[in-house]
Amino acid sequence: MELQQNITYGCKHYNRKCKFFTNCCNKIFDCRLCHDEHFENTKNQHILNRHTITHIICSICNEKQLVSNECIKCKITFGEYFCKICNLFDDDTSKQQYHCDKCGICRVGGKENFYHCDTCNSCINNDLKDNHVCIENSFHNTCPICCEPIFNSVKNITMLKCGHTIHIECFKEMLQEGTFSSLRCPYCNKSTIDCDHIFKYLQQEIDNTPMPEDLNYNVKILCNDCLKESETKFHIIGHKCNDCGSYNTRRSD
Repeated sequence: MELQQNITYGCKHYNRKCKFFTNCCNKIFDCRLCHDEHFENTKNQHILNRHTITHIICSICNEKQLVSNECIKCKITFGEYFCKICNLFDDDTSKQQYHCDKCGICRVGGKENFYHCDTCNSCINNDLKDNHVCIENSFHNTCPICCEPIFNSVKNITMLKCGHTIHIECFKEMLQEGTFSSLRCPYCNKSTIDCDHIFKYLQQEIDNTPMPEDLNYNVKILCNDCLKESETKFHIIGHKCNDCGSYNTRRSD
């Protein structure tokens, strides 16, 4: 036990006392993420399939062995959390890891706090149960900003009002652009946040900015939020949907 407390082990991704021997390139890495980062932007770039790991090396005695959670030589435990399906070892149990059979991978955050949505095909926070827009396989896409896969990402993810998914960090960067277009989902153009205060401001600007007589005509618009077509007065600032009141619209004529 004293040896386990004093040893320095693991990497920036996981606290563990073993390393992977990777069959894909016959090398040794602390974890799959270290492997992927090592080959990133190289001619031999490839991703390690966590399920193909068959052998590990003990970080204490360097014994190479089949995957398990106890060294066959020095008997040390490789990780307080261990998943034999994902070959995941981690002493940092504050992450509240759990394995989801339907996802096929380990998740963090506590099993009691999540449920698996069969339509979205991923674990979702209980707060969103019966309170989100389901899109088939919505988590099995790439982030529309950084283009990295969403489903097995180690970055925090959020679900937009429309049901599409994005990295929280990428979403914040998008909002910081401060443009009206940055408030739209990159996939479907629906509003990503509650825009009522913005729409009220636009209405005030329109009321205070009358158009000249030669521009006093109607235009047909399509609402990105409710997807309904309507007709309204042309204005250079924006066009309000007659059905839902959104200014997230575009000309359709």
